[in-house]
Amino acid sequence: MTKRISIAALMVGLMSFGPPAQAQVDPGAYLAARSAAGVRDYAPAAEFYEQALVEDPQNVALLESAAVSYVALGDFERAAIFADRLREAGISSQVGAAITVSVNAVNENWDAILDADPLGVSPLFDALARAWALVGTGQMTDALTAFDAVADTDGMRSYGLLHKAYALATVGDYEGALAILANPGDGTSAFSPRAAIAQAQILSQLDRNDDAAAALTDVFGATLDPGIVDMQGRLAAGETLAYDVVTSATEGLAEVAYMIGSLLAGEARDDYILQYARMAQFMAPDNVDAAMLTAALLQEMRRYDLAGEAFATVPTDDPAYPSAELGRIDSLRLSDRNEAAIEVAQALARAHPDLPFVQSRLGDVLRDNDQLDAAHDAYSRAIDLYPQDDPNLWIVYYSRAVVSFDSDNWPAAEADFRAALALEPNRPEVLNYLGYSLVERGEKLDEALDMIERAVEGRPDSGAIIDSLGWVYFTLGRYEEAVAPLETAAALEATDPIVNDHLGDAYWAVGRKREARFQWQRALSFDPDEALAARIRAKLADGLDAVRAAEGQPPITLADDPTQ
Repeated sequence: MTKRISIAALMVGLMSFGPPAQAQVDPGAYLAARSAAGVRDYAPAAEFYEQALVEDPQNVALLESAAVSYVALGDFERAAIFADRLREAGISSQVGAAITVSVNAVNENWDAILDADPLGVSPLFDALARAWALVGTGQMTDALTAFDAVADTDGMRSYGLLHKAYALATVGDYEGALAILANPGDGTSAFSPRAAIAQAQILSQLDRNDDAAAALTDVFGATLDPGIVDMQGRLAAGETLAYDVVTSATEGLAEVAYMIGSLLAGEARDDYILQYARMAQFMAPDNVDAAMLTAALLQEMRRYDLAGEAFATVPTDDPAYPSAELGRIDSLRLSDRNEAAIEVAQALARAHPDLPFVQSRLGDVLRDNDQLDAAHDAYSRAIDLYPQDDPNLWIVYYSRAVVSFDSDNWPAAEADFRAALALEPNRPEVLNYLGYSLVERGEKLDEALDMIERAVEGRPDSGAIIDSLGWVYFTLGRYEEAVAPLETAAALEATDPIVNDHLGDAYWAVGRKREARFQWQRALSFDPDEALAARIRAKLADGLDAVRAAEGQPPITLADDPTQ
């Protein structure tokens, strides 16, 4: 059985809910709750579900929906109220079971987990939760047998062995844990990056720092990830790394929730995965990876306020803090809180002046807010900090080129575009930007055409790049050749005023005047900037030739077709 099948079959979890079964529900509160839940606005959803429950306190769907909303908010204290009511009513509820087991784990009420039959979250979660509960009660022999039973279940081998290794490490059996982590055996998939970190920490605990460093390199390679860089630096300095991936049964159960949430990425809806991420956060508040997963999911769901709160839970002294702050910056930008995003980015850049990706992101934020000189300086700092062979360097050259272009510094822009291409010769966006810019300037048109043709080969579905190809044909006077790519571009970018305007010009050039005017009217309807709008209105009034003559451009020889 493949890992994908295992995820689908063994990690079935928290359910989605239909409309309430009772007729006496307050319809206004219910509809408001459903509306808020539909856009993942969990705070008002929870409030309205509670309001609806006043009139129908035993409604199962409302109880479960309220519980889901509070779990999504990370408020397990409120969520537990509804889980308790479901359990007291004898209702079997997956979300209720998830909340109950999480609360019991935090309270180290392991007997309650062992006594539940069934536990009721999902097959894999339930099996590993029972094994960790045995660890929690000190029944280590039985716990190891339970982990082995998970490993012997079809599709679960990797997960059972991984958590057995974690369990051994929690009681100081580093040799036993390492035997599993270093050689999981046939029939298993590779363990997670967190397992690689655990392996390195355990090797360091066993006075094998060189092997620990090698294990990290095998998994992460040359990386700028602050956490891995920090670990490698401490290993090189002879420091013994503490083992802290999973140090207790509660953290072990949190790791189960985090693992399942991570494995379900791309397999399930974000709001479904969020349940597991929030469980992991609740059971292990210091689990930075769980916080980052929660924040990323909320950001993807456009709950930028909650995403920012989750990113902000990462401590300032944690190696992941810069990455968390970058996520918070993105959440602020996406919620149009640009001034706040600039402040956070500037503070982060001051606190971490040696991190190139921090300086680069500051450049992005400043560029988006038209602070071009400051953005240029930030990108320059990033370029100076990045190793010259770093695969991300081309992006910074490209970004600085765009800033120089917007600042009307063409020589600097062209130099940086070409520096980006020296690192990534076939990068479509760079080829297109430089090629199109050369066309607009009327320079090096043959080279520009070659660049844009290569860009189209790399991104044949990009309307913007195909528009560039058509426009360079037009600029070269190859009007008939320009029509087809510009028609394709207009189909792909149907509401782009520039693309529609270009197609109108091409139609005019080949004598299709009626169609040209139609395209110009379309372009005008898509809210172009004022300069383009004025030019389009002039073309509609007087024709393209008159506009070009007024601009000092040579006339276009029109096809002689009186039917047009």
